[in-house]
Amino acid sequence: MADSQLLTDVRALVGREYGRVYAWDEVNAPMIRQWCEIMGVDNPLYTDPAFAANSPQDGLVAPASMLQVWCMEGFHANNYPPGSTAENPYEVLKLIESYGYASVVAVNSELTFNRNLRPGEKLYYTTRLDSVGDEKTTGLGTGFFVTLVMSYFVEHKSGDEAVGELLFRVFKFRPATRHGVEAAPAKVEAAPVVKRPKPGISDDTRFFWDGCDAGKLLIQRCTQCQTLRHPPAPVCIDCHSFDWDTVEASGRASLYSFVIMHYPEVAPFDHPNPIGLIELEEGVRLVAGLVGIEREALSIGQPLQLEFQTFDGELTLPMFRPAAE
Repeated sequence: MADSQLLTDVRALVGREYGRVYAWDEVNAPMIRQWCEIMGVDNPLYTDPAFAANSPQDGLVAPASMLQVWCMEGFHANNYPPGSTAENPYEVLKLIESYGYASVVAVNSELTFNRNLRPGEKLYYTTRLDSVGDEKTTGLGTGFFVTLVMSYFVEHKSGDEAVGELLFRVFKFRPATRHGVEAAPAKVEAAPVVKRPKPGISDDTRFFWDGCDAGKLLIQRCTQCQTLRHPPAPVCIDCHSFDWDTVEASGRASLYSFVIMHYPEVAPFDHPNPIGLIELEEGVRLVAGLVGIEREALSIGQPLQLEFQTFDGELTLPMFRPAAE
């Protein structure tokens, strides 16, 4: 049963509106182009002024799903533009945590768009604590579902215009405990062996994993227009044909981008765990583990070479290491 004082304090915060957080920059073409490039979006409505001018939009617009991007703080945490609120819209989470609900997990995020944004528009958002549910017990533990709503506006001299909304929900909880641990025998058992999770294999992807087992990196190819595609899909992304075969990749590639996973530390992976976005010589990209190199030696564009590694005697994965000079 939740503490009555906690419930009183939490309920008092529900409905509270927090101040504005401003965007550093106006909606602009360079950021739109970079976002589209990173996300693999090639819609000319976002990047081609001539095409956009002759479209129903009468000019360039920003991808709708960039709504949240414009007001992000940047590389450094909480580095918001001058004039932005110093209030903490997540204070309710700190309050709940002070009563022993120390864990949190994101539940869902929903974006709503009123219209497309255009270059030159300046945004800000405000946050409202929409709701805190009753105490619930789930498989993770016992706690509260907390829902925040961020409302986005474009500034106008004649009055600001609501252009979208982000609903963000988390579960703030006290982790479930295993009953009877104290009464268990003192016998020390060996820790279970944790195996690498196996991929979900469907009729669309089976060829890829069969190729890995055979030491071949197979890429799907449309037999009508010869377009290569990865991840595998049932329909060609260019001509929409259902007909396809495969080609074996050469194994030569370059490092398009990468991340280093530090936390959470999940067995049986090594940590830090370098993961690369690999651009194959054939032109398609895939995500794969990086081996044989330290973090400090990684650089965008460096040549890589494919190798296969088998884990737990049953799972063969394509990995990449720096190419021999």
